[in-house]
Amino acid sequence: MVLKIFFPQCCNRADSGLLVGRWIPGHDSAVVLAVIHYPFIPAQVKQYIQQIQRQSGEELSVLGSWSLPKEGQEGLESFLRDLSTIFPQERWLQISRTMGKMGFTCDILDRSPRAAGQENEKPSRPEEEEDEEKVVFVHYEQRKVMLSQLHPVQLEDAKAAAASELRQVFQTVARSQPLFFLDRYDDGPLRSTHWQTEGREGSIVVELLKRASVPLCLLLSWLLSVWTRFCRLRIFRIFPLSFLSSKLSTCVQLSFRTEHLRSISSPTAAGGHSEFMRKANVVVSLLVDVALGVLLMSWLYRDGHVAALANALVPAADRVATELEQLLQWLMGAPAGLKMNRALDQVLGRFFLYHIHLWISYIHLLAPFVEQILWYGGLSAGLGLTFALSLLSDMVALLTFHIYCFYVYGARLYCMKIYGLSSLWRLFRGKKWNVLRQRVDSCSYDLDQLRLGVVLFQGVLHLSVDFINSFPLFALGLRICRPYRLAEGVKFRVLCEEPGSALHLLMEINPLSCSAAVRTYRTPTYSCYPRDSWAALVKKLFVGELVYPWKHKSTKAD
Repeated sequence: MVLKIFFPQCCNRADSGLLVGRWIPGHDSAVVLAVIHYPFIPAQVKQYIQQIQRQSGEELSVLGSWSLPKEGQEGLESFLRDLSTIFPQERWLQISRTMGKMGFTCDILDRSPRAAGQENEKPSRPEEEEDEEKVVFVHYEQRKVMLSQLHPVQLEDAKAAAASELRQVFQTVARSQPLFFLDRYDDGPLRSTHWQTEGREGSIVVELLKRASVPLCLLLSWLLSVWTRFCRLRIFRIFPLSFLSSKLSTCVQLSFRTEHLRSISSPTAAGGHSEFMRKANVVVSLLVDVALGVLLMSWLYRDGHVAALANALVPAADRVATELEQLLQWLMGAPAGLKMNRALDQVLGRFFLYHIHLWISYIHLLAPFVEQILWYGGLSAGLGLTFALSLLSDMVALLTFHIYCFYVYGARLYCMKIYGLSSLWRLFRGKKWNVLRQRVDSCSYDLDQLRLGVVLFQGVLHLSVDFINSFPLFALGLRICRPYRLAEGVKFRVLCEEPGSALHLLMEINPLSCSAAVRTYRTPTYSCYPRDSWAALVKKLFVGELVYPWKHKSTKAD
């Protein structure tokens, strides 16, 4: 058998005395927590250990003796051995160390009835003499073990017997914190060695913060209660305000921050490690957020950065409008975007261009007030960088609302196209959707209805022809199934490198990316080519005919 003794490094040079610790239940191991120095009174040691047990809830005991002999203490080791009769234990550890040597020696006095019976029996085989209990010392840094948390974190009400040996060691050291309050400056009759022997670890700033945390939490709780009553007013439940508060990033961030402050404003201490880590994460993130927000404010209100940003907004909006107009002019008639049919191209293109002109007009109207909006909006950074970013997100969302409208229009048209295609496909087969029974039933249509349905089905189906014809399905399928067939390059890997022989490399193929395969193998359709020639453009310029930025309905192809 192997006996594992977890020994703290701070006790390696401790004076001779008694080892205080705990036997790990269910495992053949012991945890040494402190060394009580000689001289001492055994009754006082027992009373002290019982007091620590009540405070910590751990079954602490005297594990044995620790001997580091010095001059004039020749008979101390035998005295410590005799203490095993005063502190009855099934196993008494007698650990000793000689000055100038690194290792320890450990003698185990087993006083259990089982061991006494084995001593009376004679060994039947010589091999039984070799079955001696071996000792393994596991040195640990007591401060780090006490302050650490072993993961994954288990619940507090988990049974100790079900915990692993290492987890029980960590829990024993962490829960024995009252044992470490006895330092060298204590006036009591006992002296001990542990990680806080030279004095309790602490900070004046931390203690002041602990003192101020209770009234600060009470004040914060009162402010949060006032804020909660204000937010629950009936006026904020009206439709526009309730809708905006649920959609704006600033309002959502404000609600999140309120919940965070409510979680840390409780004056009671955290109940467990998970709750402590959650509160600590919230506090640190809040402090870092506010610090970054203050840095942003110091940069924003210095050297005229607010005015510079306000002056750059209108030119940036004009540039975005120009780029969008060029994109729409290219999409009108191109298969990549708006191309459904020529008439619909004209309507959608002009409709989107009208939105752009309307948007840029509003931007020019707001230009005189942009600097004031940015100046007052920058004050929100005092609440944290996330508030400033949320406000910036809302401003960008409002300034680019027209682009979102483009998406809404396109998505609704596409949805109508899909629903219309499915309905016309059922009509083409002589069926209809039964709304009451939620199923497809057969239906008898008149000749005119069938003719109209077939014509509409063919028209809607024709809208998907350009996409189907131009999309490189084979190339994409080849790229997915056999990527080595479409190579973008090669790479080399060392296959074998031995001294005295040539270098062996393995060449591997880099497959072409899917986007590059689509761009490379996309089939051009008839609508990809320009309808107006350069001669027609020169003729219009020569005779003074207007050249529209979009395709006009009177435009004729040569």
